[in-house]
Order: sequence, then C-alpha cells, then structure tokens
Amino acid sequence: MPVRVLLVDDEPLVRAGLRAVLEAQPDIEVAGEAADGAAVIPLVRQLRPDVVAMDVRMPLLDGIEATRALLRTVAEPPKILVVTTFENDEYVYEALRAGADGFLLKRARPAEIVHAVRLIAEGESLLFPASVRRLAAEYGESDGDRAARAELERARLTEREGEVLRLMARGLSNAEIAARLVVGTETVKSHVSAVLAKLGARDRTQAVITAYESGFVAPG
Repeated sequence: MPVRVLLVDDEPLVRAGLRAVLEAQPDIEVAGEAADGAAVIPLVRQLRPDVVAMDVRMPLLDGIEATRALLRTVAEPPKILVVTTFENDEYVYEALRAGADGFLLKRARPAEIVHAVRLIAEGESLLFPASVRRLAAEYGESDGDRAARAELERARLTEREGEVLRLMARGLSNAEIAARLVVGTETVKSHVSAVLAKLGARDRTQAVITAYESGFVAPG
C-alpha cells in the first residue's frame, strides 16, 4: 500500500511542488490538499492519510495548534511532518513539542522530501537528529524542564532502555541500534516500545525531546 499524504499549506505553489515531487514516487500517494490548519481534522477523518505535511505558519490555524487539535481529537492520528521556511525556528520546536514527528524545509531537494515522508511513515528513526538537537539547545530549558525531569523520573527506565534512548537521540534506526548493542532488531523494537510507553511519548521525536529537556541527554 502506498503512503498516503495530506498536504496543508496556504501557498498553492508549495502544495503543487510537493505534489509533483511525491506523486512521482510509486510508493507515495497525495490523498488531498488544504490551505489552512483549520481544515486538517475533517480531511484527516475523510481521507485517512498516513502522513500530514503541514506548514508551520498559516493565517487561520497554524501548524502548532493544528497538530495539538489533531492529536487531541483523532483517535488514531497520522504522522505529522511540519514544513517550514526556516530551520532554526522556535515555531518548529514548539510544533515538535506539540506532537509533530519531524520537520522539513521548503527548500529541501526532491530526494530529501521523499526521504522525509518515507522515514516519518516508517517511524523507526529520527528525522534530522542534529537539527532537533540544535533546536533543543536553543529553545529548550537550559537547566532542564521540571515537568520533563519529573516525567523521566517516573518512567524508571532500565539501564538498557536509557542506553536505547540515548542512541535514539543520536538518530540511529532500530537496525543501527541493534548492531551497536549486538542484539536482535526485535529486541530493540521491544526496548523502544517500552521507552515510549514509560515516557507517555507518541513517538521517537517526543521521547527524544523529553530526554533533552530533562537533561537526560545533553542537547549541545
């Protein structure tokens, strides 16, 4: 089955460009388009996309609030890929904190766009880990966020789970973590699932954000 993508951006040229790039791939299908975040929830319910590629800045409802609303109201929400003009943008970090799974620059090359959609859909690696680390260093709490620290303490991760979380923060995939720890991929998947469950994280990105903001992993 192809990866179904919903494009949400107030600029028609951006939507057209993304559609052209994605529909050239045999394993990706553009399910629909919207010009504002306010249209996301009804379209997600109607079209059931796997990934929503969403502009972070829109006139009525921006990508941050649209992400929050989507995750709050849809039982099985799609993956959310924030599309942005600027990489080092506090809006991007707030979108990731709100629950977005990753971000993509509007100036990205076609191969990078396709890679981002596939990676987000698979959910087995962190998209642009170095950029997420830089955003956490600049916009996260410098001394560790109190709520994130409390959340990590409550999680009571085992030593191996903590090791897996640190490797996740470096952007390693399940297969790469398995090779590093000399264990099976299924074992790593079990550890990753345990980390997400204990942290109450929707996915790897939110788990890594918590790791940075709690001080468990240094973002610098």
